[in-house]
Amino acid sequence: MASVRFVGASRRYPGAERPAVDALDLEIEDGEFMVLVGPSGCGKSTSLRMLAGLEECTAGSIMIGDRDVTDDVPKDRDIAMVFQNYALYPHMSVADNMGFALKVARVGKEERDQRVQEAARLLGLEDYLDRKPKALSGGQRQRVAMGRAIVRQPEVFLMDEPLSNLDAKLRVSTRTQIAALQQRLGVTTVYVTHDQVEAMTMGDRVAVMKDGLLQQVDTPLALYDRPANLFVAGFIGSPAMNLLPAKVSDGDAWVGDLRVPLEREVAARATGDVTLGVRPHAWHLGSTASDQGFAVTVTVVEELGADAFLYAVPDDPSLAGDISQAVVRLEGRPQLAKGEQVRLVIDPGAVHVFDTESGTRLSA
Repeated sequence: MASVRFVGASRRYPGAERPAVDALDLEIEDGEFMVLVGPSGCGKSTSLRMLAGLEECTAGSIMIGDRDVTDDVPKDRDIAMVFQNYALYPHMSVADNMGFALKVARVGKEERDQRVQEAARLLGLEDYLDRKPKALSGGQRQRVAMGRAIVRQPEVFLMDEPLSNLDAKLRVSTRTQIAALQQRLGVTTVYVTHDQVEAMTMGDRVAVMKDGLLQQVDTPLALYDRPANLFVAGFIGSPAMNLLPAKVSDGDAWVGDLRVPLEREVAARATGDVTLGVRPHAWHLGSTASDQGFAVTVTVVEELGADAFLYAVPDDPSLAGDISQAVVRLEGRPQLAKGEQVRLVIDPGAVHVFDTESGTRLSA
């Protein structure tokens, strides 16, 4: 097992205006499950491929344990990769697919068979070892790809969106299996996904990337509770955080005619326009007769059984261009109809404050 370090690692493609990965500094501890997450084109897969040796590192260095592997070829890095498309050999059985890398490495047949059997037992594939990939479901093929990585007993597992080809229900169950398996094996794992729900539920820590730059790295709950900037705030959380442009006056933030009190230290740092971040659970319905609250018109109510999500647009026409809709999580089964006017009350203690120009967090 080994730790992984990106030290100012960059990848710039010829003719590109900016690097695909720009001076990435990231340390992954021995045995840690690290998730790289971000929108398409943010550099997460390129970072993984740089670690694997499939992409050139044009600046900086990459360390696995005490070894500088920046210029090493992939086979010398002691890593195993699970790809998005599984990359199984269709003419080989499951057992032969799982043991192929060991055969190439001239591992003896007895040891090879033993490792394949151990991996099959871990993954529940013992009854499928003689089958060909075409006779397996998507989830079973994904487990075979995992098994092929496990039998190699590498220092580091690399996984590039391995669940993206699975249906929604299977994706949920398989991500739980992968997280439990990684914890059981204790192998350092770097996992790439664009799905922030996957990132939040699987990773020991999560690294959020945008335009090749690392935005924040922390535990899933720390990212949710204390996003470092507006991008992380809007990206982490499902449904996404409500971002409300506001003006600061006399220590308060104003969203239209809605007054939101600010802490004294935050108000002192808020020299210009700010953006308030409000999670869907940080609202509650107010009285329609009250002057307090954010006046909105209901557009959609998603009933989920135990709770519901309310989608609404502001009644104040001056806010329509800045706030396309507000999302509110409501407990129980609210009897609200499309077109109904309601007022939303914000819990001031749950409001995040960001500088609108720089995007940086102002609140504690």
